[in-house]
Amino acid sequence: MMTGPMRVYADTSVFGGALDPEFSALSEPFFDRVRGGAVELVVSAVVVDELEGAPQAVCDFFEELAPLIVRVEVDEDARALRQAYMRAEIVGPRWKADALQVAVATVSGCRAIVSWNFKHIVNFRRILLYNEVNQAEGYAPIAIHTPPEVIIDEED
Repeated sequence: MMTGPMRVYADTSVFGGALDPEFSALSEPFFDRVRGGAVELVVSAVVVDELEGAPQAVCDFFEELAPLIVRVEVDEDARALRQAYMRAEIVGPRWKADALQVAVATVSGCRAIVSWNFKHIVNFRRILLYNEVNQAEGYAPIAIHTPPEVIIDEED
């Protein structure tokens, strides 16, 4: 049985998805859980940096949630884990920021990372590879899902 909020890292795509017609209805229940305290929302400087180029509405949405967001550091452990992902060729060099977000989520003890990035993060083959590397590097596996997949059914 889980007590307290679930610690979940949200990559940059989750904030944009909240305002995207394709993903907004699916994102809303996740952010309702954040607002209700069931999810402890975690981000890093990677998200903040990537949001600098986002549409103003996405930046405003992020700022509205800022009081509820825990910001974690991109430390040497996260960079080392990203390098292990890169050596395993989980993603190519162009996508090292995506690998860094998975690494930060793992190193900072998040139970899951949520993303709408189906190519480099929420991808069956890559999830297995990220977790193989995590295990080899001494880290616990991390759940990697889309926002609606981490919604806790309160009736269970």
